[in-house]
Amino acid sequence: MIVATITPKPDKFDEVEEVLTRLIPQVHEEDGCELYALHKGKDRFVFVEKWRDMAALGAHSSAPSIKALNEGLKDLVAGGLDVQVLEAVPAGDPAKGGV
Repeated sequence: MIVATITPKPDKFDEVEEVLTRLIPQVHEEDGCELYALHKGKDRFVFVEKWRDMAALGAHSSAPSIKALNEGLKDLVAGGLDVQVLEAVPAGDPAKGGV
């Protein structure tokens, strides 16, 4: 699973949301995309992603949608994107213990 956090500059929250939501349909069409879900908090956006395999994730990282994302977010975010590639730690009920 991938968790990517984007922190907009304080006065750019709505603009960042527009950039992110505009590009989601393109990502959903990418080969290997199993989950690409955007969430928002008080001061940040978080993508939760799941890709078929590392090759699909690698293709996503150089896809036109990501190039457009980076260009669209220029001057709108505080710092870079925080992208974490995570591995599930199974525990408890398998249906509830992992994404």
